Amino acid sequence: MTGTESPPPVVPPNNASSTRRRIGDSVFANSTRASGFLILLILAGVAAFLVIQAWDSLAANTVNFFTSSEWEANTRESPAFGIAALGFGTVLAAALALVMATPVAIGIALFIVYYAPRRLAAVLGYLVDLLAAIPSVVYGLWGIGWLVHQLLPAYAFMERYLGWIPLFAGPISTTGRTILTAAIVLAVMILPIVTAISRDVFQQVPTANREASLALGATRWEMIRMSVLPYSSRGVIGGVMLGLGRALGETMAVAMVLSPSLVASWFLLQSGNQTIAAHIALQYPEATGYGVSALIAAGLMLFVITLLVNMAARLIVSRKGAMA
Repeated sequence: MTGTESPPPVVPPNNASSTRRRIGDSVFANSTRASGFLILLILAGVAAFLVIQAWDSLAANTVNFFTSSEWEANTRESPAFGIAALGFGTVLAAALALVMATPVAIGIALFIVYYAPRRLAAVLGYLVDLLAAIPSVVYGLWGIGWLVHQLLPAYAFMERYLGWIPLFAGPISTTGRTILTAAIVLAVMILPIVTAISRDVFQQVPTANREASLALGATRWEMIRMSVLPYSSRGVIGGVMLGLGRALGETMAVAMVLSPSLVASWFLLQSGNQTIAAHIALQYPEATGYGVSALIAAGLMLFVITLLVNMAARLIVSRKGAMA
């Protein structure tokens, strides 16, 4: 007896098990690769379909598609249609909704994660998820049946005291169906999306980061400002861009709330403006001839706008990741 223990015997690897593992890894890797290429093919297919279907009307169009606000696309001899007013209304409504919804959504997410008691946080989280599941037509009914009437006194107040600002200049719409009303409905619709993503991102902040700030004497707000928000900014931006994409493409709620108009106007309290998606939904049932192709051309423009917004979001997120 030398007092030393002999090393454990070496167990030879199970060749059959190792082979099955390698086959499983290969199948999984190829499946995920194929799924990624499938997304690209679907995107390319949608783009190709829109271009092909819109080409006839664009070739026959007698006005500039990008700068004109006319829409006489059903005229087979000389169709005249442009996207200027519709594109302006789409971007304006989505931008207003984003400005109103983003700070509220981030505040709700911070309250749920860092301020609310556990039971209350669970209830609020459930309500946020439930709000995201409401169909858009219900939001439209709420907007046209209740919201427009409640906003008229507020619009009168803004015209009286803020009318010197061009955005709030009168005369106000007597129906309340303005671009600002549509933007408020859109803000409510995208609120749960931005809130849910921001909440999940805030929950992923490492505990060590938060406890280190508190240990150095920071208040809860200082901890959030110095540790939570910088760490989670990329995820929050991603959630905001998803909400923006929803606002850009929303159809039924905007079509029900907004008065149809092909006028590009900065006056938020007056009737005017229209979005691309709502215009397509309203015009498609009666479209004939070049009219259908023209509406598909408008859809192609909405596709391009959404694609550019998402590319810009990815660029912002990647730059923030490089600076971190």
